Amino acid sequence: MNSYPVINVPLNAPDFPEQLGTKPKFWFDENRFLFKEARIGTGEDWSEKVVCELCEILGIPHAKYDLGMWNGKRGVVTENFVPPRASLIPGNQILVRINPRYPTGKLRGVRHHTLRIVHIVVGLMKPPVDFLPFPGVTSARHVFAGYLMLDALVGNNDRHHENWGLVLTGDRVLHLAPSFDHASSLGRIESDKEKLDRLRTKDQFRTVEAYAKKASSAFHLSQTSTTPLSTLEAFYSIAKLHTSAALAWLKRLEEVSPEQTMEILSKVPKDRISDISIEFAQKVLLINRERLLGLVGQLV
Repeated sequence: MNSYPVINVPLNAPDFPEQLGTKPKFWFDENRFLFKEARIGTGEDWSEKVVCELCEILGIPHAKYDLGMWNGKRGVVTENFVPPRASLIPGNQILVRINPRYPTGKLRGVRHHTLRIVHIVVGLMKPPVDFLPFPGVTSARHVFAGYLMLDALVGNNDRHHENWGLVLTGDRVLHLAPSFDHASSLGRIESDKEKLDRLRTKDQFRTVEAYAKKASSAFHLSQTSTTPLSTLEAFYSIAKLHTSAALAWLKRLEEVSPEQTMEILSKVPKDRISDISIEFAQKVLLINRERLLGLVGQLV
């Protein structure tokens, strides 16, 4: 089985740094591509690539990611998905226009970042640029439901208000941005020792199942809630509002086999992911797939 290719970014490539986000990154090739450095030992590169490939087979609009290397540093390379004459406006810059007191500079524990207000805002947008509708999924809200299903599948706890947004085109049309920044997924942050312990333990509170169920979203149910919704709760909350869309996405998920997800994981170069990380990530995917498909009976 061939591994995913690694793009070697020229040493003199950087045009200018990207300010959004927390990781070192820079644009190059006249702003066409972004290199994002993966911090050592975090698995940020392989997790980003794996989730990108999952988006591809699920048909979820997403930023394209390739494994990259620059100046001896590992990372990912992503092509700019913003069309010419258009701009990306992150969620916090949208929400502050609705509420001038919205805490734009805070990423965690933002109670104002409720699923309700995000749902309202997304309803003002058109689907992502070049998105091809399919039965049950025709609006931006329907597509966003797919993003939340993805988060529940991979345990992405990082869809905060800078990790979703809109694309404002040159003719002033608002489109939901593709899904992007998925590196906080699949337990990539845990050490191999921690993963192995959870894979082998008989303690029901330490299993991979217990770990998967703890995945929290960055969305709150209301401004008075003290904890965010879990990733599964966030998807189910939207699924109840857009049942046909949720069922359409779940049907696509059902068609993705364990063999396909294992193939995606196995194509990551071995110097970037350990066998334990592959086993753990596959277990997370299988558990969350089962939990998501278990919602079908509650939606029909």
